[in-house]
Amino acid sequence: MKNFFNTDDLRDIYDVVIVGAGPAGCTAGIYTVRDALSVLILEKHYPGGNVSTTETVENYPGIEEPISGSDLAQKFFSQAIRYGAQIRFGVCKKIEQIDSGLKLLTLDDGRTIKTKTVIIATGSRPKTLDVKGENQFIGRGISFCATCDGGFFKNKEIIVVGGGNSALEEGMYLTRFASKVTLIHRRKEFRASKIIQERALANNKIEFITPAIVTEVFGENKLEGVKIKNTETGHTETVKADGLFIFIGHVPNTDFLEGFVKLTKEGFISSNEDTITSVPGVFAAGDVRKKGLMQIVTAASDGAIAAKMAEKYIAEGL
Repeated sequence: MKNFFNTDDLRDIYDVVIVGAGPAGCTAGIYTVRDALSVLILEKHYPGGNVSTTETVENYPGIEEPISGSDLAQKFFSQAIRYGAQIRFGVCKKIEQIDSGLKLLTLDDGRTIKTKTVIIATGSRPKTLDVKGENQFIGRGISFCATCDGGFFKNKEIIVVGGGNSALEEGMYLTRFASKVTLIHRRKEFRASKIIQERALANNKIEFITPAIVTEVFGENKLEGVKIKNTETGHTETVKADGLFIFIGHVPNTDFLEGFVKLTKEGFISSNEDTITSVPGVFAAGDVRKKGLMQIVTAASDGAIAAKMAEKYIAEGL
């Protein structure tokens, strides 16, 4: 294992550099090293991405018993490393084409890495409400991770914003700690799956306020509550709470790709189902690319496809 983490022991040119060590990136690593390619996985913070902050995963094929997201992420990562992928912790600041079709990655410490192909699996980050007072209370009452911060709100009142699976699932999880959870959604209908909706609606510790939006976050030294507005009537009211958890979607981590690869108007990488992007030899996998369903299983699928596309690209010649 030691050699895999020796960040000074880098090749002159890699066959594949994978940016991101979430389910998509690790799966791509597993498949590429098994194709006898030289592989480097570049990770910004820690392996697993958003999955590592998920309390419980119940729908990953082949794993029948519930498993924590962090444990599942570690399994992905360990398997990629065991097969022979190298890992380097650092931030990719820029990717560009150079001679002979090679790609040059510039890292935050100034070092550069050359590679024949790149698989971008940088995932996404949580969206914010963009309302008055929000920035002031991030980390002081506002959170985007129930698993990380739920324990700080024992016997407290919590507000959850969102209407998808994440919002309802995390809202139910937070009832383990909170005395009350108020779930606010801008529409009357929820986007969550039926079974998740049924579970949430049956939870007597959750109160639902719809259709409504948060217009302001307020408090003194810590968060004390939010102001909301009914989207149909325009009626406004104040809801007091000690914590605010926001689950309204994600923003793709593609800032470093501006001008290099084609992006959608939302900033996701534009690619086809084969993960092929607008730049030859560059592939996109997981939540960083625009697609219909963002789940662990679809990220892993993307990673496998991207790996095979990279292998094919190399085999056919740059």
